[in-house]
Formats: sequence, structure tokens, C-alpha cells
Amino acid sequence: MARAFVIAILGAESTGKTTLAGTLAKALAADGHRVGVVAEYLREFCDREGRTPRQSEQRHIADEQTRRIGEAAAMHDVVVTDTSALQIAVYSDLVFGDESLYPGTQDAQRGVNLSLLTALDLPWESDGLQRDGPHVREPVDTLLREALQRAGATYAVISGHGADRLDAALAATRHALAQTVSAGDLDTNARWQWVCDRCGDTHCERHLLPPL
Repeated sequence: MARAFVIAILGAESTGKTTLAGTLAKALAADGHRVGVVAEYLREFCDREGRTPRQSEQRHIADEQTRRIGEAAAMHDVVVTDTSALQIAVYSDLVFGDESLYPGTQDAQRGVNLSLLTALDLPWESDGLQRDGPHVREPVDTLLREALQRAGATYAVISGHGADRLDAALAATRHALAQTVSAGDLDTNARWQWVCDRCGDTHCERHLLPPL
């Protein structure tokens, strides 16, 4: 996945991941990047099968999400993906008590240049098979943070409503992209090393600091 700058949007249910993926991709395209968007394969699976996955199907879903990210990365400068395989590992842990997907999905997450973790500040809304209820949002958020930290992944927490949420994501993304530019080209081996738990605040002065 190093062939493009990959941005993965992760978060608990009903925190605006899919909406943010679309609006962020459009904004980055307007900046002049060739942007690819990878949809959430889990949603596709649930819609096709008319049910949520069984434990034995979780690994396939995680692997397919990773495969599609890699495919998009081969054809674009920037890829925005609506979740990554790490999200599936978290679901597998929470629903089935199965932690076996963490090692592989954490390895895959290390190939992502920036993870955007959507905050829990949006109201929960029902959305068919993929919504378990507001009570699972904090556990999912906690497991995602722990998994990202174990993976050593660069991530920013994105909060705010409406345009403010997009502005927060753009601030974090543009900051990260600026650190990976080498001689006018994207150096996707470089990584933004700073993780700030206030990256959802678009007015945070930390965005104005020079790179570490």
C-alpha cells in the first residue's frame, strides 16, 4: 500500500465514516490529487447476504478490504478507505471474543499513512443490519484506539458536526501530506509521527507547529 498515500477512516458505528470518506475524497481531489475511494466491504457483504457475518467469515472480509485498498493504491496518488481490516478485527473481538485477526490486520494498518478515528460526538442513528446500538460505540472506540496504538499507527481523532468535521479531517490530512512531500512528489515511506488527541479541533494551534 506504499504506492499511494492511504487514509483509513475508522470509528464506531454511526460516527459518519462513510459520509466523511466521500466528502474528504472530493476535497482532496479539488486540491489536485488523484484520489481513489474504497467502500466498506462489510456493508456490501451484509447487503448481499441479508445478514451479518459469521465468525468464520470475518477473516475473508478483512482480507478483501485490504486487497481492495491495495488495488486502489496501485492506481491513485491518494486513497481514502471507508474502514480498514483493523475495524473487522475489532468487531470480531467484540462480537465473538476472537482476537486472532489482530496480528495480520495490525500489520496491514502499518501500510496506512494516516488513520482518521471518528469521534463519538454524533448522535446514534439506526441503519439496518450494521447497527447494534449506541451501547457498543464506546467499547468499539476503545478497542480501535488500543489496536492502533499496538500497531504503532499514526492517527488523528476527528470530531465536529457538518462542515466542521470535514474541516477537522482536512486539517489533519493536509498536515500529514505536507510531511510526506519530497522534491515535489509524495514520499509515502515518510510518516507523520505526531499523534494528538485534539486533532478534531480545527482551531488547535498544534496544527501550526513545525514538524517534529
